[in-house]
Amino acid sequence: MNERNAPRTLVFAPACYNLAETTRMLEIAKALARHPRGPGTFTIRFMSEGGEFERLIAAEGFALDTIEPRITQDQIAQIAAVNDLEKIGTIYSWREIVDKVRGDIAFLRAVNPVAVVTGSYVSIPLSCRVLAIPLVWTIQSTWLEDFFASGAGVTDGMPSGIIRKVADFAVFEAIRFWMWFGFIRPLNRAARHLGVDPFRPVFSYFDGDLVLVAEPQGFTDIALPPHHVYCGPLIARQPFELPEEVKTVPRDRPLVYFAMGSSGVAEIVANIIEGFAGKPYRVIAPVRRLIAQLSRVWVPDNVILTDWLPALEVNRMADIAVIHGGIGTVMTAALAGKPVVGVGMQPEQVANLACLVRKGFAIRVRKSRNPSTQICMAIDRLLADPEAKRRAIEFCHLMERWDGPGIAAGLLLERYGA
Repeated sequence: MNERNAPRTLVFAPACYNLAETTRMLEIAKALARHPRGPGTFTIRFMSEGGEFERLIAAEGFALDTIEPRITQDQIAQIAAVNDLEKIGTIYSWREIVDKVRGDIAFLRAVNPVAVVTGSYVSIPLSCRVLAIPLVWTIQSTWLEDFFASGAGVTDGMPSGIIRKVADFAVFEAIRFWMWFGFIRPLNRAARHLGVDPFRPVFSYFDGDLVLVAEPQGFTDIALPPHHVYCGPLIARQPFELPEEVKTVPRDRPLVYFAMGSSGVAEIVANIIEGFAGKPYRVIAPVRRLIAQLSRVWVPDNVILTDWLPALEVNRMADIAVIHGGIGTVMTAALAGKPVVGVGMQPEQVANLACLVRKGFAIRVRKSRNPSTQICMAIDRLLADPEAKRRAIEFCHLMERWDGPGIAAGLLLERYGA
């Protein structure tokens, strides 16, 4: 093969401490590997600064390059705490960002990619800006400025009028300040130090040469900006083992699937688990790792506590999903056609849940240290609501028409494979 026809390098840059983020990237890469044009067009490389889900990349057989400096467990905990509004602060100092960008640049210069695909690898947008490498984001429309400007779901239920507009504005300004203070401020100082333009306005951080919106059209009702394209859901399909106790769970009562992704607040997760005691349903809860840090959690007899599970398969087994509202959990529950009870840990998750509430098959419970009573009341309401079940199945049929990974792979081939 001559140099002109040699495969181009396409780099995927997931935040490998986040399960949904890592599996999104993997599903696109796997679709490219299956595509008739994919292997001859792209050489796929993954880059990672660290995180427990690097092992999933190796398990799928993709090349993984580890980047220095490596992210520490304390930094991962800080990112989760700032994301979940448990702490006020920055995730990295500007000097740490500069060090990370320099590590990214050393790798990117060596492999000379045609583009970098990411979803929340903090330093990559700045690294691509320094090297003028095309950046591909995978996001959802609830990250876009227009969605947050309309209250991000927080003001849903308020009557229209001046009070609603004031509330929408206040929510938008609060979210913008949270993003600027915790994420964008140190990035912009690092950008100035490296001699490139900062991210202004704040939401321009999520812009790219191509932006894949990982949901079906109709999940929200906002118009997409230029170079944003719907690709459909990108959900985890890793072959996690299904434990025997889950395979043989008795179906004498309704079945609840309780999942909080890889970023739930441990104390809140424990409160919800303990609140299931004595309820007339069984619960499958793949949250063992989230509560492992706690010294003592009482697990009722009707709760099966597990590690990671094949989420779509277990969602389809269940009658209802209780989730935190991360886009992975939201899209998986919707694709399974299940009503949802959600308790968002941070603004993005609240926004995602609001979209399902608007479609009539979800109830959102406000985040607190003791949400279990409200969650159980919401479960009872949805289990007795045939209209919610009908609407969930109706939206499921819409979701099934979208091959998210295949569409994303096609868009990448069209844009960067010519």
